[in-house]
Amino acid sequence: MGKRVFLIVLDSLGIGEMPDAALFGDAGSNTLRAIRSHEAFHCPNLEKMGLFSIEGVGMTTGGKASFARMREASMGKDTTVGHWEIAGIVSAKPLPTYPNGFPDEVIGKFEALTGKRVFCNRPYSGTEVLLDYGKQHEESGDLIVYTSADSVFQIAAHTDRVPVEELYGYCKVARKMLEGEHAVGRVIARPFEGEYPNYRRVYRHDFSLEPPRTTMLDFLTEHGLSTIAVGKIGDIFSMRGIGEHLPTDGNRRGMEITQKLAATRDFSGLCFVNLVDFDMLWGHRNDVEGYARGLSEFDAWLGGFLDTIGEDDVCIITADHGCDPSTPSTDHSREYTPMLIIGKTIRASVDLGTRNSFADIGSTVLDMFGIDSSEIAGESFYDAVKREEG
Repeated sequence: MGKRVFLIVLDSLGIGEMPDAALFGDAGSNTLRAIRSHEAFHCPNLEKMGLFSIEGVGMTTGGKASFARMREASMGKDTTVGHWEIAGIVSAKPLPTYPNGFPDEVIGKFEALTGKRVFCNRPYSGTEVLLDYGKQHEESGDLIVYTSADSVFQIAAHTDRVPVEELYGYCKVARKMLEGEHAVGRVIARPFEGEYPNYRRVYRHDFSLEPPRTTMLDFLTEHGLSTIAVGKIGDIFSMRGIGEHLPTDGNRRGMEITQKLAATRDFSGLCFVNLVDFDMLWGHRNDVEGYARGLSEFDAWLGGFLDTIGEDDVCIITADHGCDPSTPSTDHSREYTPMLIIGKTIRASVDLGTRNSFADIGSTVLDMFGIDSSEIAGESFYDAVKREEG
């Protein structure tokens, strides 16, 4: 069995406001603090790994893992920019967002290219938009186009009115159209089924902006190593540098797939995992209890998973941004993120301090495989945590 790195992103698990948080409207945000006082929060494995030893979290304990507080160097707080930075790209400009909906010229061009009229065109909750516009869509066949606080162009349609593949076609048109100043991070297909008011969203698919520069994934692929994407990782990177894409419908399926890979698959390379429910189901919906229960469920799974990994395997746990469920905002929050790294070849309880970029993770992964990381952003911390042989 070769060396395997399992890089798990707990989507939105921030650990405290960054110094520039106020510029993003996020002063005082701290996702972990918001959930750790809830009675449903029980995370002994993360505690033993040293999660609460990270500066700024406010608790101290010894750790089985080494740890760091990660600072986002990119100008953003969204999924795409966060994951790109983990993989070695620092984005100097935030991706465009549309708090007042898309400009008339964007909507007009989309309608002309698709031959379909659209309505809504404003930031909306994905479930509420169906309640407010689903019946109108079923009657007219017009497309529901909406956005959110993220850099997204979302298209919703009922599967009986617009078949899924047809909806994907409209998304591909939008993806090709949205360039330059309107190059949003993701065009998202949001098909749904059922009858009002009990609509169900199904078959989500993201059509992402391709990373503008070479990433950790590209270098791993070039060196013949496996790159397995679990969850929405493949979509985030527009499948570039991805050898195998294993989509999921939520955290439980993502954890199940990751556990199976660790137990049964002999590969050398990276398994890159996104667990989206923290963000999608609990952060954006201001559900403190749900978030606390979700992280506790992950913690319970983590204990068994760490018992599964092999002698040369390494597990890294991090996040891509915050999404404090206790604040009035339902948006992502500009926060530091945690980094925990553990494995039999990794030293325990090394405090790596506050790192200058999420990209240090990507650089470290390349370093583990002996690949020159100088062409991506970030500074490797592998030398500081690896156990010396003998």
